[in-house]
Amino acid sequence: MTHDVHIIGGGLAGSEAAWQLAEAGFKVRLSEMRGSGEMTPAHHTDGLAELVCSNSFRSDDATSNAVGLLHAEMRALNSLILREGDIHRVPAGSALAVDRDGFSAGVTAALTAHPNITIVRERVDTLPDDGLAIVATGPLTAAPLAASIGAATGADALAFFDAIAPIVYFDSIDMETAWFQSRWNKGEGKDYINCALSKDEYLAFHTGLIEGEKTEFKEWEKDTPYFEGCMPIEVMAERGLDTLRFGPMKPVGLDDPRTGRWPHAVVQLRQDNAQGTLWNIVGFQTKLKHSEQVRLFRTIPGLENAEFARLGGLHRNNFIRSPELLDPTLRLKSKPNIRFAGQITGCEGYIESAAIGLLAGRFAAAERLGHAPSLPPLTTAFGALLNHITGGHIVSDDEPGKRSFQPMNVNFGLFPPVEAPKTEGKRMRGKDKTVAKRHAITSRARADCRQWLGLPAQAETAEAAE
Repeated sequence: MTHDVHIIGGGLAGSEAAWQLAEAGFKVRLSEMRGSGEMTPAHHTDGLAELVCSNSFRSDDATSNAVGLLHAEMRALNSLILREGDIHRVPAGSALAVDRDGFSAGVTAALTAHPNITIVRERVDTLPDDGLAIVATGPLTAAPLAASIGAATGADALAFFDAIAPIVYFDSIDMETAWFQSRWNKGEGKDYINCALSKDEYLAFHTGLIEGEKTEFKEWEKDTPYFEGCMPIEVMAERGLDTLRFGPMKPVGLDDPRTGRWPHAVVQLRQDNAQGTLWNIVGFQTKLKHSEQVRLFRTIPGLENAEFARLGGLHRNNFIRSPELLDPTLRLKSKPNIRFAGQITGCEGYIESAAIGLLAGRFAAAERLGHAPSLPPLTTAFGALLNHITGGHIVSDDEPGKRSFQPMNVNFGLFPPVEAPKTEGKRMRGKDKTVAKRHAITSRARADCRQWLGLPAQAETAEAAE
């Protein structure tokens, strides 16, 4: 055998796992079917770590946001995904958004150049019988390998629908109507393009979403649920007349320069590449047919002549019953030479997927050395997310009404509870109490993560004082 660990899948999780193992001195075979003549329904290139939906890694605030905390923990562990994300960052307020092509190219170049990594463009149809392997084929795992996983686990994969937002060419946006501004002027203050809708325009747009012609499901897809974090905009519209105005079309904190007031509703676009030539419509994941998208989205003020680099779409994602099938180090209980990583485990989001890949890589490295893998504390973002995947609830016949295991982003609800710090003579309530509790959770997490990594505690104190 010419490798120590075989990684199947070159998405964010597989790429990060390969990097962690290679940096630890192990030989890695990284198999990726794209580039071998195979392609998934959602990908467009053969680049490693291609971003198929948004170009955002979400909030980069490590003190009051769970995913921002996960960013910080990953940076502390030499994450390739965060390194390339920082290099290819584009303006997005307090969020970390990236030039998707530059990011993928950077990850591909780093892995290709690493002397411990061999990238093989091939489709793997069966789980390896021997040797350590990490399956990181994502939610669009090819049918033969999915069947092999099913045979090894004796369990059907679960599934949900994920949707893709459209991308617009900047030079086709009417900037005499639209304007640059971040909500509440966060970040650089001008990181988003905003298109205001009056009440009548919003009502007409809402009706168009409801009545527009949509992609028809195949029979086997009809009972597949949507992932709440990537809900198609027309499905949100069906939930109520004002649902969009409290979601992706929220006008709060945005001043229309023509009136000086908040509009009735706003469509926001976020920069998608470093050149600023492509902008994606935030929160506009959709299953509308392409011709309907063009017609309806051109009714938005400022987008009357919009030209689309990519239109929205829909794809079916698969994941496994991880709490039932995987041990705490992500090994398949029925076949312990195999680990799973990324979205196929039931985490959701680019960063969460990469984080689980990072852990899988570290766990495999420890096992290769004959050591017991060191699990991250439950109080850290790593530990909270890992515990959701390997310890989450599975619905059973004698527990009617209980919530079954579902894909989830990292969030503060996954962390052990903490008491909000008390201020003498003052009782915190509402938003102040929520902010204080979040700061307490992230402060505890940073300290516990440093201890897990063997870093000096005083460095955390200095860092927190910055």
